[in-house]
Amino acid sequence: MDVNVQKTLLFLLFIGLGLLLKLKIKEKKELAGIKMIILNLALPATIFIALLSVNVEVSLLVLPGIALVLNFFLFLVTPFLFPFIGIKKDSPNYRTAQMLIPSLAPGLSCFPFILEYLGEGFLAKAAMADLGNKLFVLLILYLVAMNWHYKTQNITNRSTGAKFKSLCMAMVSEPVNLFIAAALILLFLGINMNSIPFLFSESLSRLSLLMTPLVLLFIGLSVNIKKRQFAEIISLLLVRAGIVVFLAIGLIVFADIGIAEDRLLLLAFGLSACSFWPFTHIAAVDAQEKRVLNSRKTFNQNFAINILALSFPLSVVLILGILSAGNQIADLYTLVILALGLLGCGLIYPLFTKFNQKKNTEELPNVTEAEQLYNLKRVSEN
Repeated sequence: MDVNVQKTLLFLLFIGLGLLLKLKIKEKKELAGIKMIILNLALPATIFIALLSVNVEVSLLVLPGIALVLNFFLFLVTPFLFPFIGIKKDSPNYRTAQMLIPSLAPGLSCFPFILEYLGEGFLAKAAMADLGNKLFVLLILYLVAMNWHYKTQNITNRSTGAKFKSLCMAMVSEPVNLFIAAALILLFLGINMNSIPFLFSESLSRLSLLMTPLVLLFIGLSVNIKKRQFAEIISLLLVRAGIVVFLAIGLIVFADIGIAEDRLLLLAFGLSACSFWPFTHIAAVDAQEKRVLNSRKTFNQNFAINILALSFPLSVVLILGILSAGNQIADLYTLVILALGLLGCGLIYPLFTKFNQKKNTEELPNVTEAEQLYNLKRVSEN
């Protein structure tokens, strides 16, 4: 069996172990402890190492821009489809989906397969593109999350300056943001992972090793998907995938990308699973709201976890299928069919739901009329 397929099965196994551990870990405090380790230790160390390991090449600086365009496009366009899929506008689920759907997690879902199928050169391109995605999910989505938090809690008595100060204080208090700032300063000074003392680099490396297993276990422990929500999320993710493929087709035509491997790289990167990092912003906002009695919820943490749990296996299946098909699927005609197929599959559940609702609505007057005739008959008989 291919090594990367085995890695994928291993990731799914960890999620499965998390599901089994639900029998042992039932207290919310225990689950919160695992989340604290992820957010305050494993995640900051992982981000710090990732940033200090990047070799910036001027010729590849266009790739982070492309990734940012994809992030912003998904952020702005997909919310128009949420109500059709069944997610009520301006609800906690709506805001949660808008945070997660535009985010990408290529490190877990596509990097191993790009390396295996396309080689190290294309992996370097994907890593450069991920810089734009990191900027979006770590900074821009954090600002969006805090802005929504202020609006939901009706915090209007503060001036713009006071809100900005509060936002800056919240950013500084988050370990993830502190590590990002430190890594960027070191990069600017020309310092990388090989330059820092062994004690620090080794400590960070060992903390980083906790990241993937803890996140997967946490997803398994937290996931609680209802039947209807499962269908909603799958529809949402399939529609997202269809939009990504259409956007990739547009970029291929606009930039005249003729090399099949470059097309496959673009598809694999865009179809990455939703990132865990927006969940950290959601968790930070939720922690603030729990301190205030009877505060309204900005996000739905459980819905976020369910999206992450379903996003990973679906993305891996799509990426593996595309990369294994190779040049055959890189043809524009085939890509159009793929995009339409993904969108069509994603819209089956919403259309079926709408049809059933319409059918039930049309039947209601008939039932009411029959009941009225029955009641009239009983009155005349009496």
